[in-house]
Amino acid sequence: MIEKKQFYIDGAWVDPVAGTDHQVIDPSTEDPCAVISLAGEADCDAAVAAAKSAFPGWMATPVSERMALVEKLREIYKSRAEDMARAISMEMGAPIDLARAQQVGAGSSHMDAILKAASEFHWIEPLGDHAPNDRIIHEAVGVVTMITPWNWPMNQISLKVIAGLLAGCTMILKPSEESPLSALLFAEMIDAAGFPKGVFNLVNGDGAVAGNALTGHPDVDMVSFTGSSRAGRLISKNAADTLKRVSLELGGKGANLIFADADDKAVKRGVLHCMNNTGQSCNAPTRMLVQREIYDQAVETAAETAGKVTVGPASEEGRHMGPVVNETQFNKIQDLIQKGIDEGARLVAGGTGRPDGLNRGFFVKPTIFADVNNDMTIAREEIFGPVLSIIPFETEEDGLRIANDTPYGLTNYVQTQDPARANRCARALRSGMVEMNGQSRGLGSPFGGMKQSGNGREGGKWGLEDFLEVKAVSGWTEDA
Repeated sequence: MIEKKQFYIDGAWVDPVAGTDHQVIDPSTEDPCAVISLAGEADCDAAVAAAKSAFPGWMATPVSERMALVEKLREIYKSRAEDMARAISMEMGAPIDLARAQQVGAGSSHMDAILKAASEFHWIEPLGDHAPNDRIIHEAVGVVTMITPWNWPMNQISLKVIAGLLAGCTMILKPSEESPLSALLFAEMIDAAGFPKGVFNLVNGDGAVAGNALTGHPDVDMVSFTGSSRAGRLISKNAADTLKRVSLELGGKGANLIFADADDKAVKRGVLHCMNNTGQSCNAPTRMLVQREIYDQAVETAAETAGKVTVGPASEEGRHMGPVVNETQFNKIQDLIQKGIDEGARLVAGGTGRPDGLNRGFFVKPTIFADVNNDMTIAREEIFGPVLSIIPFETEEDGLRIANDTPYGLTNYVQTQDPARANRCARALRSGMVEMNGQSRGLGSPFGGMKQSGNGREGGKWGLEDFLEVKAVSGWTEDA
């Protein structure tokens, strides 16, 4: 049993003032794998005070020096990649090979992209030729509360922390209590890199106490949150009294529009993308919209693909699907699968219960529903598990109407070999991101959504801008 009962505050590992114990559960075994402390308000106050005290000095630190420290952090991170992969795999159930390649890899990729963006960013720039003595200064927003989820721990921590550090912000990170071990390991790396005291602080805690204290704190200038839309609404209300900036990356219900002229691998690719990370991705293509001409064949291919997805413990190497994160998620997914059956969707793969041979652990069958309509619960709610809904459509206009008929707007997908149609769909889809024909977004591309999928953007220069204020200055004279 791992014990991690300290917080990282003001450059030191400190005991909680009034922390309560919390068991971290290995989702592959349902056994406790670690014990951490959950912060009380006094712990949160101490972390905020440290960040507030460190802010003036860190904001005044030249960008080149901030970049040098992040570059050192990046090397430490890469040297401890295996430790990080094993921590993530154990705490949230990502199969170890996926943890190494995708979970840990996401962190280093974002570090690379944000460092590149910072090196090219115009921190002070002229307004224009018409105003030769006006300058636009981009400076840090201040003290930031960062709240990250359990599903892609290093993806979200690196997007927020690295951009915040380079922007000149100081911060308090509160990771999910479901995946605290990776965040504590990251704090060890911050410490080893030698960042000034108080620039980065970490407290573990739940939403009700620590989350509430940190998002409503009067000395916090900004909240950057990734999680559910429900929690995003609560955070926005709590932050409103102090008028702090709130950046939200929330849920999704992505549509994958597969036209009759899509490439032969489009359906298989869509199923595997939906099942990746056990379906625990806000940008997963969980609604497969298939044009009527190829619908029957697509359903058959999807069912066949899901039937070949193997499920097993996270500790085992190989290209299998691991468990979902905890019992609450497992029960929610089971209820929604049953809801799909009850509402008349046609179950063509998977279903309720654990896969054969797995009687312990939060394992879910890769599940495919056909003949779904967009009014069904499984087409409306974010399931956050390996469950795909297939919906038929007739025309391009019909497909776009169904795709946009959702409160979410994070990522949509288009599969067609007609470039003009692909571009029309990209413009018409109401989402922050559109990926077409299996091509992933490039390094440094902005990540974020519209509607109830949130606001703000993370990654690359847009991620930096999220943590910056814009200051207009007139009468500027260049330094001698």
